[in-house]
Amino acid sequence: MSMFETIIRQRALCLALLVAMGAVSPQLYAADDDDDGDAVIMTAEQADEAVLRVLNAPSSDKGADSCLKCHDEDNEYPVMPLFKTRHATATDPRTPFANQQCETCHGPGGEHQKESKKGEEKAPILNFGKNVWTPAKAQNERCLSCHQNHERIEWKGSSHEFNEVACASCHRIHVTNDPMLDKKQQADVCYTCHVNKRAKFFQVSRHPVREGQMSCSDCHNAHAEDGDGIRVAATVREKCTSCHAEKRGPFLWEHQPAAEDCAVCHTPHGSNFPALLKKRPPQLCQQCHAQAGHPSVSYNGSVVPSQFLSVKGCLNCHSNTHGSNHPSGASSLR
Repeated sequence: MSMFETIIRQRALCLALLVAMGAVSPQLYAADDDDDGDAVIMTAEQADEAVLRVLNAPSSDKGADSCLKCHDEDNEYPVMPLFKTRHATATDPRTPFANQQCETCHGPGGEHQKESKKGEEKAPILNFGKNVWTPAKAQNERCLSCHQNHERIEWKGSSHEFNEVACASCHRIHVTNDPMLDKKQQADVCYTCHVNKRAKFFQVSRHPVREGQMSCSDCHNAHAEDGDGIRVAATVREKCTSCHAEKRGPFLWEHQPAAEDCAVCHTPHGSNFPALLKKRPPQLCQQCHAQAGHPSVSYNGSVVPSQFLSVKGCLNCHSNTHGSNHPSGASSLR
């Protein structure tokens, strides 16, 4: 191997790593589909041309039987568990196997099969998942050809679609149970991209996601953009009060931040302060409420806060911080 070829190969491997890390433009697609382990780098235009070549290639003559000769339990990409899922129900006209079997999703595999028999470099088929040569848009078009229903009608223009996240980056098709549909496993799939959120759920105050009592999809809709942060509700308060109904009101005396946005005081994924608070009282409260003129100062005649602000801070007196219906509850004291 010449020095030039060595440099080109090293550059390709570096580009593949950078694409996987998200450090370079998503218009470059990397894959390790070859048996020699070399990364394949192609531009968006080259990837689109490759997709068209796959779709225009001749189909195989035996359908899934052609694929299963290689893709069995001992293969690097086993597919046998697929036959225990809804996708492989040939008697259901809505499933891929009732149409063109494996080729319904992966495209015609006739050339792929022929060249594999000859020992030549295999013609590509549409691959699904992360770090494959097939663009996310082409992958998702295959999925949305069946799954374009009311739950995914807002996928176009959503954050995940804009960032070229493929359906198969999260969902696994060739398995009996998709981890994304399991509350105990779903968060681990989301953490592969949202690493900073994993750390939040190891803090003192948090929602019970690690115990499997909640999942990311309880609050977030990965297929749509109903609200900021792909929430299932239009606002943070609307979503929070769907579980914490006692904080909803309406109240005769409302605490304005609580009536507007729970995230003003609380951080939803995890906190080292009680009740998912961003800071401890009185520091949290004094971000809006000035200390000057407060009884805690005037009682002792100095600027040093009194002992009434120790321990629970402002909550020692102002216990109804979300709102009050008491006639004398203007200061959230009752």
